[in-house]
Amino acid sequence: MASSNYKALCSYGEEILMWMSGRRRSFDAVATDRKNHEGLRGWLNPARYGWERVAYWLQRLTGLFLLIYFVGHIYETSSLTSGEGAWNAMLQFTETPWGHLFLVLVIGTSTYHSINGIRLIFAETGTGLGRPGRPDYPYDALSLNYKQKSGIWVALILAAVAMVYGGNVLFGGG
Repeated sequence: MASSNYKALCSYGEEILMWMSGRRRSFDAVATDRKNHEGLRGWLNPARYGWERVAYWLQRLTGLFLLIYFVGHIYETSSLTSGEGAWNAMLQFTETPWGHLFLVLVIGTSTYHSINGIRLIFAETGTGLGRPGRPDYPYDALSLNYKQKSGIWVALILAAVAMVYGGNVLFGGG
């Protein structure tokens, strides 16, 4: 099946080069031609996306982790109503190496989630975004410019620094 070029005009007179096959294809035919069987593994694979998608994925995961921590923290704090013995028994978990490691993860996820959330607030207001452009193939996000990529890296680096500092304090190094 030979493919050919097809030039179309937009409503404002700009010429667009489109690739058309010899026959007209419906949406269903295009969807079934693709081997779209990656499932959850394909959705969770951050390597197939750009930095903006990885940051979005991490924002969602850290949000879920912090929600689980919040519920657990309320449960832990509510043990104070059962007396000092119950409170001390609950706090024994945080004095173990696993408890310290969990708290280091809480420090890292809350730092990343906060800094990336601030970056997203700036992006929502248009601060630091690039100029909009036509979404031509290969669909590079023009809005993900140096400032936005730097914001993602700042969030990751600050989270790592906070985790190192928190681990140093919790594990007795400083």
